Amino acid sequence: MKRPGRAGLGSLAALWLLVLGSLLGLWSGLQREQAAEQGRRFPTGTAGRRLPQEQRGWGRGGTGDSAPDSRSPGQGESRGAQKTFRALLTLPAAGDRGEPLEGQEQPAEPREGPGHSSQLEPRQGQNLEPGSREPPAQEAPADPASPVQGGIFWSRALEQQVPPGFDPEQAASWLETTRAARVASLERGGCGRSSNRLAWLSDGSRACVRYGINPEQIQGEALSYQLAELLGIQQRLPPMTLALVEARGRQWGQVRDELRGSHWAEGAVVSLTQWVDNLTDVVAPAPWRSEAGSGRRLQPLAAGELGGLTQSQLVELVQWTDLILFDYLTANFDRLVSNLFSLQWDPRVMHRATSNLHRAPNGGLVFIDNEAGLVHGYRLLSMWDKYNEPLLRSVCIFREATAQRVRELHRLQNAASELLRLYRTHEPLSGRLGFLSEQQAQLLQGRIDLVHKHILHCKAMATSL
Repeated sequence: MKRPGRAGLGSLAALWLLVLGSLLGLWSGLQREQAAEQGRRFPTGTAGRRLPQEQRGWGRGGTGDSAPDSRSPGQGESRGAQKTFRALLTLPAAGDRGEPLEGQEQPAEPREGPGHSSQLEPRQGQNLEPGSREPPAQEAPADPASPVQGGIFWSRALEQQVPPGFDPEQAASWLETTRAARVASLERGGCGRSSNRLAWLSDGSRACVRYGINPEQIQGEALSYQLAELLGIQQRLPPMTLALVEARGRQWGQVRDELRGSHWAEGAVVSLTQWVDNLTDVVAPAPWRSEAGSGRRLQPLAAGELGGLTQSQLVELVQWTDLILFDYLTANFDRLVSNLFSLQWDPRVMHRATSNLHRAPNGGLVFIDNEAGLVHGYRLLSMWDKYNEPLLRSVCIFREATAQRVRELHRLQNAASELLRLYRTHEPLSGRLGFLSEQQAQLLQGRIDLVHKHILHCKAMATSL
């Protein structure tokens, strides 16, 4: 075969250069078209930026507009986030007993937390839908003129539709019977932490026995129960009393072996809470679920935002507004606040069950496990108030009876002394755990005063419209 000469090699090289140049020209054109398309989609200065979820390192998840997830916390994706949060419940005391609100008159400006901001903006008419595990019933919207009276109070007609909670007389009877009953058996599971037990009592009833990681949690549970009475909302909490663990005593003698396996300290004070059958999970209503879950700022729920809601949705919101005020006053971080906190790991956590909140068979909400309130919560104010304060500001409609209780406690400046009176009157073992410190008592009064000021602010806003 005849080898090509130098002229042939030069022609071949020129041909390859021509083909390569054509390919480069075609690739550059495609790049220009893509750049032009990106310029049409993203204005100058935004192209190439990541979404907020990517900037904060959130994992994959749905948007705030998707339907609530039917799984409860602790299952599937949220399990890791919940374990991380639970570890924070064991934080030991660090010298002081918490930080008071600045000035007592004006809430400290909270820092932005994961998934929401502390700043509020006027809400553009948004259709709210209280969360539940099942699709809302197809009922006609409530009369838009009836849900709110006086600009900021739920109407009496609507409050009458709220399912009853725990009857005071039946609760008092249960407390008396439980204090005298013997513990027949103790079982693991069903009552939260692994250190807790489900107790079968000698009268055949059941109670959750909570053994605190430290005594201040049992103290917080007991004081939160009495504060609910002071606020007029105790019917939303299951009856609760204290008990002294004595392996050789009358009440615990039958379960001496179980006590040995529980590793409870002899002489420890535990709480006994009435067991309630057939409770179901509760997902946060849309005002908090959709806004916090999508990274939008929490905005105040006001009378003008209730148009188109059904009666059942309004009834649930009545109970939620009491819950948010209660959790702010007690600084309870182990309910909706824990969900907000977990947004940094689980972007769909607001579509899952709310911690320590359940629905009774009659539809009423049940506020369980309040041990993070008051003592423990006040010690950790600097960590959790950046979530609790925006939640308080997101409510501008209240039960009038609750607002009246707050107003009286503000006027008389006697929140701590009234709480102590109820605690000593209704809890036989109150002396075993003690009461709030002087600083904690001042914190309670300061938070009462702040809630009262917030209610007045909402009233002024409603009047100006």
